[in-house]
Parts: sequence; C-alpha cells; structure tokens
Amino acid sequence: MRAVLGLLSGLMMALTATTALACEADQPFVPVFRTDFPDAMIIYDGGAFLAYATNAQGDRANIQMAGSTDLVNWELIQDGSRLHDAMPVLPPWAIRGRTWAPEVIKTAAGYVLHFTAHDRKSDLQCLGAAFSAGPLGPFVSTATEPLVCQTELGGTIDSHPFRDADGELYLYYKSDANNPKFGKDTDIFVQRLSPDALSVEGEPVALLRNDAAWEAHVIEAPTMVRRGDGYVLFFSANHFGWETHQRLSPYAMGYARCSGPMGPCTDATANPILNSYNDRDAGCLSGPGHQSVFAVGERHFISFHAWAATKGCRRADNVRHLYVAPLLWNGDAPRLGISLRAAQKPQRTRAQ
Repeated sequence: MRAVLGLLSGLMMALTATTALACEADQPFVPVFRTDFPDAMIIYDGGAFLAYATNAQGDRANIQMAGSTDLVNWELIQDGSRLHDAMPVLPPWAIRGRTWAPEVIKTAAGYVLHFTAHDRKSDLQCLGAAFSAGPLGPFVSTATEPLVCQTELGGTIDSHPFRDADGELYLYYKSDANNPKFGKDTDIFVQRLSPDALSVEGEPVALLRNDAAWEAHVIEAPTMVRRGDGYVLFFSANHFGWETHQRLSPYAMGYARCSGPMGPCTDATANPILNSYNDRDAGCLSGPGHQSVFAVGERHFISFHAWAATKGCRRADNVRHLYVAPLLWNGDAPRLGISLRAAQKPQRTRAQ
C-alpha cells in the first residue's frame, strides 16, 4: 500500500506538471512512447508498469514488451541484444507473423496471456491463451486448437479478460466478420472464463454491433470497466489504418453502458469520445484507439495508440505510438484527461 501511495503521489506531481506543459502547447494528447507499439495493454505489477503489444515489425517478437516506473518514460525490454518476447513459442495451431492484441490477467496460479494469432487450419485469426508463472513470461500454450474461433463469422480477434468484483471472470472479443471474405456486420461478444482463465464456459452472448454511422463497418477492441454498480464497455471502431488518400484515420473510441458483465449494453449517445483531429492549437491526432484501462490505487488510466504524424499532420511512418491519459468521470460518463508526457523521453532499452 505504501508503494501505491508513493506512486500516486508521484503521478499527481506528473499530472500537475504535464497539465501546465499542455496548456503552453495547447496539445491535449502527446505520445509517451515514440516507437511502434500497437494494441498495447498495461498492467501495474511489482512496483512497475509493464506493457504488452502486438508482434514487433521484422518478426523480432511475437509479443513485445516495454517497462516504466512512472508511465511517462518507457523502454523496450531486451534479452541481451535481442528484443524480449513474452511468448517466444506459439501453440501448435498458430502461425508466426500475426500475433495481435495481447492482454494479461493475474490468477491465483500465475499470469494468463490472451492473444490473437493466425490459425493454420481455418486460415483465420483466432484466440488463444497461455500461462506463465511471472508477468515477463515465457507464456506457454500447448493447445492444439484455438480457445475461440468463430469460423462462420470470419474468425475472432481482440480478446479481453475481465474480473468482476465477485471474482467471476469473463472474456470479451470481436467477431472478425469484416474480413473481406465474409463482409458481414461485426459484433462484440462476451463469454464466461474458467477460474484459471485458460478456458471458456457456457455460450457466448452478443453485446454490441456496428450500427452507428461513425463505426462504419467494424467495432472491436472491447475493454470492460466496473463503475460503482454499473459497467462501462469501451471499444474502438471504423477502419484502423491511415491510408494515403485519407486526410486522417477514421479510427475512434466509444463506449456503452451495460447492466451487467454479460449485458445488455447500450451505446452512449456521446460517441465517439475520442477521434482524429488536426488543429493549429490542439495539434494532430490520427487513429486513436485500441484502448486499455488500468487502475493505480483509486485512480484509473487509459492507454491507446495513434499513428505517427509529420508536423503537417500527414502520415509519417507505418508505426503507432503509445499514449497514456487519466480516465476521469462525469457521473457514469467517462472522459479523458490531458495525456501524460515527459519533457524528455529517453528511448534506451533495458535488460530483463
């Protein structure tokens, strides 16, 4: 508890400093990690923050990781001269190269990694789960088949494990029906997880569908948060990319209010709550999405990625940077505070 209180005190000082900095520059959102680190999920463990992200470019790691002690200075985790891989060996059903959107949950036995990978049998993206005694891995799965794969709906991606206040576990995920071979509407589903978080139980329940204009052809990246007696399901929507013909990426974030962990859920009328913009004073943000929410004591923070941009707000490189912001509330309505940032952000790597 003393460590958490000390960290909170440090974060409050950082928030005060970064608020002043943001007012000077009039930029509410700036990245804390300027390297390619998409679909990141952050946990607080052992006095430090650990982030897991989609496979590193160049097939350098199935699951890349970064570490921080203050949320504003991040370093890629290395194994000597090589990039650390949280899951160096994929299960037998999975093919290397498309390991996406990792999320980790702590259980009584250790840590469970939920991930998306390419299934040999169906040639679709599907979900898996792997176990490790510690948060750095190596996470191991010997499963011969995916944990979840909705082959009739184009596959399944973006798994998100959630523990409710009563200890019950749930898994949220998205049907990959916008796969061009299928061309269907997409849904976010929920299914009960076993106590060890390694298997699903019961039948899946559909919670949300891409039925609003701003969502276009896809909703994805579910993140469930309990707020008092209610539940808030964050998600991202629209095309994630920033194509050469687009002034800005259409990717954005929204949320729904849910009566319980298995719904029913209703989209918020205020959606989207964060979208792309190019403003002389506020700066440039393109394609914010694939959020994760984590707590430090009583405070909530939200992370997301967005595309690297030039000073003229054009696509700079094919990389997505990491952002972290306080998650604030107006009653049961979430809003993002001014993002964290450091005056200097060293990009050194650290050894495991």
